[in-house]
Amino acid sequence: MTLEDVYEPDEDSYLLLRHVERLVRGRVLDLGTGCGIQAMAAASKPEVELVIAVDLNPRAVGKALERAKEAGLASRINLVIGSLTDWLRGELDWIIFNPPYLPREEGISELSWSGGEKGGETIERLLKRAYEHLKPDGAILLVYSSLTGLDKDIFRGYRVELLEELPLFFERLFCVLLQPRL
Repeated sequence: MTLEDVYEPDEDSYLLLRHVERLVRGRVLDLGTGCGIQAMAAASKPEVELVIAVDLNPRAVGKALERAKEAGLASRINLVIGSLTDWLRGELDWIIFNPPYLPREEGISELSWSGGEKGGETIERLLKRAYEHLKPDGAILLVYSSLTGLDKDIFRGYRVELLEELPLFFERLFCVLLQPRL
């Protein structure tokens, strides 16, 4: 898989989707939107006023736009080509993030699934700055794997609620709600 490829929905996407459909409202940022299913789920909710969907991959943004048009939601989603921290602006109610979270494999550089050497580096970069851009009652919906190499202090500064755990034969997926500690 290369940057030209677009991450298609898989178990992690659908795990996160269940909680996006249930929880998000207000101003929403979907980071690493991929094919756009989280952004479309958020945009389809009347209590969501704005959805910004960002991906580094121009082909992903194109595919997400195509799908949003097919679903009649293109006017409710601002799709943007950009990096992780480029779009951390303003006061957001929700940040949705299905990051690349697996450890890098020798000789393979794949941005859609590799979150760095240990796997959790992309998540760490987001969490260092995200709280600055959330409203006081804002939150982050995040999915990651038991294979993700996360530092034990990664969630410092956030209240963590495990929303769901999905056991697979080779790993466990976790969907967490993170709220900044005031």
